[in-house]
Amino acid sequence: MSTYLFAFRAPAQYVPSADTFDTWATWQLKLGARLKDRGNPAFAAAAVGASPAETRLGGYSLVRAGSLDAAVALARGCPLLSHGGAVEVCELASHDDRFDSWLDTAGARHD
Repeated sequence: MSTYLFAFRAPAQYVPSADTFDTWATWQLKLGARLKDRGNPAFAAAAVGASPAETRLGGYSLVRAGSLDAAVALARGCPLLSHGGAVEVCELASHDDRFDSWLDTAGARHD
C-alpha cells in the first residue's frame, strides 16, 4: 500500500464556518486506518511558479491507498469539494535511505 498526499485547495474567498471542524473530522473518521497523517489546515500561503488561479492551498493529509484510483475515490469525499474547492492527489515516494547515503558521502563535503 502506498501513501498519497492530499493537498486541499480552497476557493480564494473561502471562509470556514462553525461546522467546518465537525465536517472534516467526520470525513477523516470515515477514512479510518487509511488516514496516515491527519495533516493540518493552512492559512497564510504563497505560491511560486504556476498555480491554479481560483484556489489557494488550504491544507493537507497523508492517506494510504492501494492505487492512485483508490486514493482519488477517497478524496471525492472531501468536504471542501462542495464549496468549490479541489483536492490534488499524488503518490509519495521515500528517498530517506538515498538521502542518508548521500549525506554520508557528498553531503559531508558541504559542511
